[in-house]
Amino acid sequence: MRVCVYGAGAIGGHLAVRLAKGGAEVSVIARGAHLAAIRANGLEVHAVDGVHKLKLHATDDPREVGPVDAVFVTVKAPALPAVAAAIGPLLKPETAVPFVMNGIPWWFFQHLGGPHDGRRLPRIDPDDVLFKAVGPDRAVGGVVYSASAVLSPGVIEVEQPKSRFILGEPNGVLSARVAALTETITKGGVSGEATTEIRTEIWNKLIGNLAGGTLAVLSGSSPKTAYGEPAVREATLRVMAEAAAIAKALGARPGEDHEARVKSQSGMDHKPSILQDLELGRPMEIDGMFDAPLALARIAGVETPSLDLLVALCKLKARASGLYGS
Repeated sequence: MRVCVYGAGAIGGHLAVRLAKGGAEVSVIARGAHLAAIRANGLEVHAVDGVHKLKLHATDDPREVGPVDAVFVTVKAPALPAVAAAIGPLLKPETAVPFVMNGIPWWFFQHLGGPHDGRRLPRIDPDDVLFKAVGPDRAVGGVVYSASAVLSPGVIEVEQPKSRFILGEPNGVLSARVAALTETITKGGVSGEATTEIRTEIWNKLIGNLAGGTLAVLSGSSPKTAYGEPAVREATLRVMAEAAAIAKALGARPGEDHEARVKSQSGMDHKPSILQDLELGRPMEIDGMFDAPLALARIAGVETPSLDLLVALCKLKARASGLYGS
């Protein structure tokens, strides 16, 4: 199986190493100092099961890779238009393209069924560039639990005790391609999981991201610190309840034990990626992670007063930092 990981940062680099250890022929698309380090020394991943170092084909030009069986897109949402412009040389008609990212995916309403089937999300996919370049039939949903960071160019630290990569088809079918990809990930030493309810899995993670991410941006602190404040904890539960209501209104079935969610996050010293982006001056994933769920709430007719306030404040903070331009 020939696989390309488009975006070999903390998540993408870790995934690339696991796919390679699982038997895939892996190339990575990277850039800058990270690319130079991977070319010179390989990718090095520090995880609970040891240090894994592999030499992989690395480039910033997809034309050097050519058509593959699967392209894992692991960039941050602001980079998606650039991916759409460059991904073509990697694609065959049957190439699977898992989008392993946070937030609402551009394909969310594709193959959904019901009154909203086929609806586009211009905030996430302006001018339908991903719809045209990839297409809904190649797209695969992805959810990842693997708190990670790039320690230095080419070197990644995974803080998650048990990393999980969940893949699923937008049409809910348990396909052979998803089964093959998750099996390869599992052979690489972490949990690869296939699901027939990928939107539910997206919301299960997004509920935590909406609460933890917004409050992290506004407080500048990790969940362990923020959730120690009783008022913050109560606000978190309100946000989670609102997010779950959006999900259910659109047919997903997320877990509703929000107290357990808060408890599981309360020990985390790892700063959410969106707070890392703010502190490092990188473009922030406001649209897909924060704004798109509110757009879906309006579509579904769900009231979200707590989310509306927190997202508006996060937008103001991101704009003031020059990291969110619309």
